[in-house]
Amino acid sequence: MSLITNVMDHSLDDGYAEAAARKQAAGEGGMPRTLKARLGLAAGLVLAALVVTVGAAQTRVAAPVVAKERQELIDRIDSETAAADKLEGSVDALRDDVAARQRQALRKSGGNERADLVSILSGATAVHGPGVRLVVNDAKEATSGGNGDPRETADFSDTGRVRDRDMQRVVNGLWQSGAEAVSINGQRLTALSAIRAAGDAILVDNRPLVPPYTVLAVGDGERLSNSFQNSPDGLYLHALQENYGIRTSISAESDVRLPAAPSVIVRTAQPSTEKGTS
Repeated sequence: MSLITNVMDHSLDDGYAEAAARKQAAGEGGMPRTLKARLGLAAGLVLAALVVTVGAAQTRVAAPVVAKERQELIDRIDSETAAADKLEGSVDALRDDVAARQRQALRKSGGNERADLVSILSGATAVHGPGVRLVVNDAKEATSGGNGDPRETADFSDTGRVRDRDMQRVVNGLWQSGAEAVSINGQRLTALSAIRAAGDAILVDNRPLVPPYTVLAVGDGERLSNSFQNSPDGLYLHALQENYGIRTSISAESDVRLPAAPSVIVRTAQPSTEKGTS
């Protein structure tokens, strides 16, 4: 019995007992590593949940402020747009009044017919009559790329976009073909007008236009249409259609209506006061 009692009392070898005592003395015999890892993971999850909760609470608090500021900006844009429209209407009314007074003054001096002709040709008066409707649009697969020039890119990757110089050639071709008045998307063109580009947008007198570009020209409809299509600029437009997919259509119209130009004021040139010598 003494042997069995000794085995039960000393089941671990003395060496194992000493090793366990040293680990406990060094602080390594406490909590198991797996339990430590689980507790660390739980603490991390709790911290992450806390951060997400705080962030969501802050977003919820800030959302009404952002929505309010956005609505205030929208209301301000709407208000300024309405004010600009009202001012534009006032300008149109004043322009019509000035034109009427000019015609009245010229009628008294016997120059009414000549004044009307000058007013029409200068773009100061809205006009209507027979003419042509020319629609120019980007290619169906048009994309922005390269250096912005679909006809001069090094890798010949065509974008099929209508460019400002294309519209310049179209307008000049119509003038040369006999057009008496021209407009693009409702913008009347005069001797002071400029067709320029800003990125991919085309500007007419600094007003951006979007495709399709509808060009109206007053003149002898059939003759004007045939003359333009056979002109160098008309052939240029046809080449854009054939080679780059730019879409065009032209038709003679019995009546087209063009608005007056916003401004025909000459800001630089002055009439000469010198008299000729004989």
